[in-house]
Amino acid sequence: MGSYTTLTVPTPEQMNGLGTRLAGLLRPGDLVLLSGELGAGKTTLTRGLGVGLGVRGAVTSPTFVIARVHPSLVGGPALVHVDAYRLGGGLDEMEDLDLDVSLPESVVVVEWGEGKVEDLSENRLEVRIERALGGAEADADASVDGPDPRRVVLNGLGSRWDGVDLAVLDAR
Repeated sequence: MGSYTTLTVPTPEQMNGLGTRLAGLLRPGDLVLLSGELGAGKTTLTRGLGVGLGVRGAVTSPTFVIARVHPSLVGGPALVHVDAYRLGGGLDEMEDLDLDVSLPESVVVVEWGEGKVEDLSENRLEVRIERALGGAEADADASVDGPDPRRVVLNGLGSRWDGVDLAVLDAR
C-alpha cells in the first residue's frame, strides 16, 4: 500500500525546509530516490535532510565523487548521498563504491536513481520534483527573479510506508 502526497514548494528555502521536516519521518535503512530535471531542487532538499538529521559536513551535489557519507553528529543515522547519474550498473556499482558505512544503518538518498537502484529495497520513498509552471511559455512569463515553484510528489512504497501520513510535510 504505502503512502502518497503532492505538495507545492514555492521557494528554495521552503524546499530546504521540506527536507528538514522529511528527516523527522526517516529512520535507519530508509532509501529515498530523488528524481527531477537538472536544477529542480534535489540537492536543496537533501541539504535540508542533512540539517534535519544533524549530520556533519556541507551537503553538496555528489556528482564528481558519486557518493558522499555525512556521519551523524547527534547519534542518529548517517546520510549517504549518492548521485547515480553516471552509474550504469545500479546496485553492483553502489557496492563497489566501498562506502565506509552500513547502508542498513543509514538513510540513503539517491539522485538520478530511477531504473537503477529500485532493487536496493522494496520499501522506498520516491520523490519527484517538477517545475510547477511547465513549458516555455511559463518561463517567458516569469521574471528572472520571480518565483519558480516546484511540485513535489512523494510516493512511499512498501510496508515501511503503510500508515505514514506524508501530507504532514506540507508547510501550509
